[in-house]
Amino acid sequence: MGYHSKVQVIERAGGTRQFYLMCPAQLAEALEMEKGEEIEWVIEDKHTLTIRRQPQRRREARRHER
Repeated sequence: MGYHSKVQVIERAGGTRQFYLMCPAQLAEALEMEKGEEIEWVIEDKHTLTIRRQPQRRREARRHER
C-alpha cells in the first residue's frame, strides 16, 4: 500500500524557493517517527528517493534520556 502527498513550494522575496515534502500521519505513525528526528535523503536516480533513518537503538536511547 502506498501513501500519496504533494510537493509544496514557498516562494520567498529575492527569488529563493523552499520545497516541502509532507509525510502522511499514518506513515509516520507506522514508522514510529518522533518530533525532531533526523532523516537523510538519498537520490538513487531521477525516479527513486530513499529516506534513511538512524538505527533504532539510538532513538530508543534518546527516548529514555527524557
